[in-house]
Amino acid sequence: MTNRLRLLLLALTLSGSALAQPVSTAEIHSATEKIMPRVIEWRRHIHQNPELGNREVQTAEYIARHLQSLGLEVRTKVAHTGVVGVLRGALPGPVIGLRADIDALPVKERVEIPFASTAVAEYNGAEVGVMHACGHDSHVAMLMGAAEVLSGLRKRLKGTVVFIFQPAEEGPPAGEEGGAPLMIKEGVMDNPKIDAIFGIHISSSLEVGKIAYRSGAMMASSDWFSVRVKGKQTHGSQPWGGIDPIVVGAQIIQGFQTIVSRQENLTKAPVVITVGRINGGVRENIIPEEISFFGTIRTLDADMQRDVHERMRRTAENIAEASGATATVDISNKTLVTYNTPELVKKMLPSLQKACDPNGLIASDWTTGAEDFSFYGQKAPAFFFNVGGMPKGMNPKEAFPHHTPDFYIDDSRLDVGVKAFCHLVLDY
Repeated sequence: MTNRLRLLLLALTLSGSALAQPVSTAEIHSATEKIMPRVIEWRRHIHQNPELGNREVQTAEYIARHLQSLGLEVRTKVAHTGVVGVLRGALPGPVIGLRADIDALPVKERVEIPFASTAVAEYNGAEVGVMHACGHDSHVAMLMGAAEVLSGLRKRLKGTVVFIFQPAEEGPPAGEEGGAPLMIKEGVMDNPKIDAIFGIHISSSLEVGKIAYRSGAMMASSDWFSVRVKGKQTHGSQPWGGIDPIVVGAQIIQGFQTIVSRQENLTKAPVVITVGRINGGVRENIIPEEISFFGTIRTLDADMQRDVHERMRRTAENIAEASGATATVDISNKTLVTYNTPELVKKMLPSLQKACDPNGLIASDWTTGAEDFSFYGQKAPAFFFNVGGMPKGMNPKEAFPHHTPDFYIDDSRLDVGVKAFCHLVLDY
């Protein structure tokens, strides 16, 4: 063997060794810090230009342009307006899914910030204000940031990363399919086949720099219900001449609350039944023939979920019958219980610890909020967790809840989410 050949083989060996070296925590953090101004810029642009579910056209274009600039394989118009980017590493390995939701809510913003939303759109036939009142804008920005950091490491990346930007997490418009079920139906978990999937949700009541997680059941299933109560119309001055569906409806609503407070074993898991909308009546002095009311059910146990549904139907029908009215209950499932695969959680907790502040990794209680990320967990091991968005030192009781006009996120520490996504991919 000639000296020249020996030197060439040595150079190739050294080059291969360098490529195979694992990516350090310091490298991830340095790369994240460099792009943080842009991550914040992305988040604020999306916040100022919100779009409702299945209508996120401009948001999708904004995301797709960024992923294309990174050289990723990009698919658009998935589940109407979803975007999927695929990053194939230079080395063999598993396929990891990372998901962010991209839709806003029919909420008029009241927060006084320079990038506040003034957008309006049509929702259920009415003109409404539109706002990122749940933090999805920050989810998009964090995942865009992770895509940039990880694409810069593709020569040392073992496996494939699928970046899922999902529309309509809050639910598609009436009469349309959408959200995670439609993304799955259109093959996002199968092309390429994902081995494990991770998702983030920012929290307005969790301090910045922190991550909260729970193994097993984390978030509730969400069922939506409607109740139609039919009585007999009469003059308001002569209630005995008819059957008042408003009074019957009020009794049914009260009856539903006794299911929660007196019939379900709340030491096993929490249950919530909320009526959010009531329709009925046309005039102050007319008792109408019928009314309808609508709401949501939250449960964290499948057996309790079925039991609550049965009790609601029985309660409504029997209360109505006692007054000579009739009640019809319709229940539709919106999301499943968001379940974090315990083995995956245990394996990946050290990765999350690297991403947050010292002592910032917190085991949390379950929550009665719901997430359609739950559907991805039916296809692969899944892990969903919360990232802090509350200003440091603020009392959590003073933080405005999600889905409200005053919802506020401190975006100065979105680096935690970017780092978490990157560590999860590289460590898995």
